[in-house]
Amino acid sequence: MTTRTIGNRRVGAIGLGAMPMSVADHMPDEAQSIRTIHAALDAGVTLIDTADAYSPSHQDVGHNERIVARALSLWSGDVGAVLVATKGGHTRTPGGGWDRDGRPAYLKSACDRSLKALGVDSIGLYQHHRPDPDVPYEETIGALKDLHDAGKIQMAGISNANPEQIRLAHGILGDRLVSVQNEYSPRFRSSEPEIDVCAELGLAFLPWSPLGGIGRTGELSGHNAAFAEIAAARGVSPQQVCLAWELARSPVVVPIPGASRPETILDSVAAAGLELTEEELARLG
Repeated sequence: MTTRTIGNRRVGAIGLGAMPMSVADHMPDEAQSIRTIHAALDAGVTLIDTADAYSPSHQDVGHNERIVARALSLWSGDVGAVLVATKGGHTRTPGGGWDRDGRPAYLKSACDRSLKALGVDSIGLYQHHRPDPDVPYEETIGALKDLHDAGKIQMAGISNANPEQIRLAHGILGDRLVSVQNEYSPRFRSSEPEIDVCAELGLAFLPWSPLGGIGRTGELSGHNAAFAEIAAARGVSPQQVCLAWELARSPVVVPIPGASRPETILDSVAAAGLELTEEELARLG
């Protein structure tokens, strides 16, 4: 697979979003999740995105991280070449809800919990999951700096951040900050300014829900019929066209499509070799 850069690491141009493996309504059994991760790794994926909050409920925090760790422990390839990115600061609440906690003390305890779940001494890429309106952003980002300086994380990232927050984090973290993970897809294009800031600062941009989100991958043509038309002409899936469109947006973009079946991640991986023409890109908008 072609590669792109995250900090000082080269990763496959298409990553794997592991969240669907831990969503209660769609969750596969562990064996299928492990097969999916192994299929991705065998196909050249070297970036796996997870988070402590990806769990069926508030009682099983770290569920997704443990699945990723288990799959890596059973894989016969070079685990050292795989960058595992996890996140902290987004929390689960009873009843399946979500909340935020950006307090430095919480983020540091969440990182310790993720280290244990992943079974590692240092996390390759640790990302603040979502800004907490009740905590000054610079305080939260300061916790990432402390974690990096303590050797608990090798690289830092932020998620769901606007351009001002990206610049603020970059000012605090310097070259410790390597990535921004925001939503971006044909149906959600409002992260265009963040992509441009990432390109300016030399940060990777990791689009989450790059195919539109769980249960919405079939809606691509509803946002622009050209996705389905170009896919039919090329003999590929609309999802491949979508990911190739995102890769063409900027060399800093590394999509992380979610998957819970080997077939879906293998289809996504094929997008790394699909080069769209200028005319096709113009049609896709």
